[in-house]
Amino acid sequence: MELVKRYIAAVQRELPEAKRDEIGRELNANIMDQLDMLAEQQGGLTDTDIAAVLKQMGHPRTVAQQFVPVQPLINASYMPLYKNTLFMVLGILFVLHLIGVTTHWLSSADMGLISYGFALFGGFIDEACFGFTSITLAYWLMSRQQPAANTGCSNNWQPEKLPLAGPGWQHIALQDIFTDLASYIFLLVVIWYPLWVSAEQLAQGSLFLSSNVRLILQYSTPVIVLGIVHSLWQLRQRLWSRSMLATHVLINAAIAVIALYLASTSPLLELNTERWLGVFNLQQLERSAMITLVIIALIPAWEALRDTLRLRKLK
Repeated sequence: MELVKRYIAAVQRELPEAKRDEIGRELNANIMDQLDMLAEQQGGLTDTDIAAVLKQMGHPRTVAQQFVPVQPLINASYMPLYKNTLFMVLGILFVLHLIGVTTHWLSSADMGLISYGFALFGGFIDEACFGFTSITLAYWLMSRQQPAANTGCSNNWQPEKLPLAGPGWQHIALQDIFTDLASYIFLLVVIWYPLWVSAEQLAQGSLFLSSNVRLILQYSTPVIVLGIVHSLWQLRQRLWSRSMLATHVLINAAIAVIALYLASTSPLLELNTERWLGVFNLQQLERSAMITLVIIALIPAWEALRDTLRLRKLK
């Protein structure tokens, strides 16, 4: 039975040391039972028969993983949240970095197009690495808290408490939730960014929104905070209810009104465009910003109208 000993030893080498003896004994008993049955059928065993049985059981590494499955870095129950969080944070970081570098490029006479490209992509790589590492580490720590990590998958759930079967749109996709959440967080950062900027940076024109626009946006902060809370509510429920739809209508309607009001405000931007004379002027940028705000207002307005119609259909 030398082959059996070698096989079990090969399996044990792939196992944690604390479990090698126990699993080795269990595996040995299983193999010997199969060999005894085969010996009774054939009236004896050869090394070829033993090798065939061991080969049928599988490679030692595969057998070891059946006893002790490989633990992924991020638990499968967290993977959808992990991916959406990663895309959301990296997206926000890229847009903020893009705005910062572009504003500095427009306001500075020392930065050329090549320097702009290096500053844009080189700086974002540093921020992306930090964001990726931080998020992965956070979800790794959460994944180690098993079995508590299986949020929403408790063994105590009851089929009788499942929600009624409704239309397909009633299910809220994770991608939609995180898209809204990223938009709200980005707006908060843009609104309150001036509080983190030094007086020297302000003098250099590192901001691109006028003081009047920033003031309006600051007064709009409660609506944005309500939007964040509402997104977290959606993340918990994952199913549209009447109260959730009604709140969503109010938030989107308020955002549409704010965007349209901002579009009617003048001036919208504060940029030094003297070095860009002949390429574009502030009036062109103002008009582009106004059109952009009107287009932005149409999105929440459409969602408010859509959810109002859904609210009438939902019982």
